[in-house]
Amino acid sequence: MKDYYVYILASKRNGTLYIGVTNDLVKRVYEHKNGLIEGFSKKYGVHMLVYYEQTNDSYSAIEREKRLKKWKRQWKIELIQKSNPGWRDLYFDLT
Repeated sequence: MKDYYVYILASKRNGTLYIGVTNDLVKRVYEHKNGLIEGFSKKYGVHMLVYYEQTNDSYSAIEREKRLKKWKRQWKIELIQKSNPGWRDLYFDLT
């Protein structure tokens, strides 16, 4: 069974946020960190992994990503701070 991840990247604590979905979290965050993906995260320097959720259902991962993108900014910040109050870059826990 395959794993899917909904993740939030930040430029810094309380900085610019980016929400995405992937089936390979380590690879995807590596791509963001190294500017290999054109677009928002590269333009705004958003490359710290500050939050992620894991599921084995691609449909629910995509739906969760869509819901989180519609959330108010403050709700997203509270979600991050609940599980990662120091806004550590979780990428280094995965590698």
